[in-house]
Amino acid sequence: MLQYPEQLILWSDDSLLAVNKPSGMLTLPDGYDRTLPHLRSILEPTFGRLWIVHRLDRETSGIIVLGRSADAHRHLNTQFQEHRASKLYHALVAGQPTWERYTASDPLRQDGDRRHRTVVDPITGKPAITGFRVLRRLEGYSLLEVAPLTGRTHQIRTHLKHIGHPILGDPLYGDPTQPCHALLPRLGLHALSLTLIHPKTEQPTTFEAPYPQDFTDLLEISSR
Repeated sequence: MLQYPEQLILWSDDSLLAVNKPSGMLTLPDGYDRTLPHLRSILEPTFGRLWIVHRLDRETSGIIVLGRSADAHRHLNTQFQEHRASKLYHALVAGQPTWERYTASDPLRQDGDRRHRTVVDPITGKPAITGFRVLRRLEGYSLLEVAPLTGRTHQIRTHLKHIGHPILGDPLYGDPTQPCHALLPRLGLHALSLTLIHPKTEQPTTFEAPYPQDFTDLLEISSR
């Protein structure tokens, strides 16, 4: 458990916490081992009772918001359910896209194979839309801005696998013949920003999470 959990906090007020979640940390309790630390168990001893509004995959780093009251939770939860909260991710992906911008709209079905992965399924899949924009082209991989317009499980990872540019270090959807980069031995996906209506002020508010050090190191060495 973190010695100083407040080091994760980007913003704190009476309504919410904005947290920069490290890669490897659970958002919710593990279904098999309830003793594993997760965001609430780490933060609640310092900040009191918290409500989970949305989640990030364990391997994904970046911005996540937690409610600090039942009313704030309801307000925030409604925004996510109605797709009024907008999220931007940065992803390090294999290869060089032939496009500068691309929108993936392939329907997705959760738990679609023996590895319990989300799969593209044009017949029974649910609508899923993800926008991509190339930010930088590097040697053997690229940095993309990713804007998911829907919130399906593993949506970004599945769409990128389907279009031939899996995220670096992805143990489920990546190329098993491609070794992890030495500087980034985990999923190269970072939730950069989140824009929502603040439950108390009713004003649009954007929270942004800086890159973790491993993400920054890989981009810096690739620019030399």
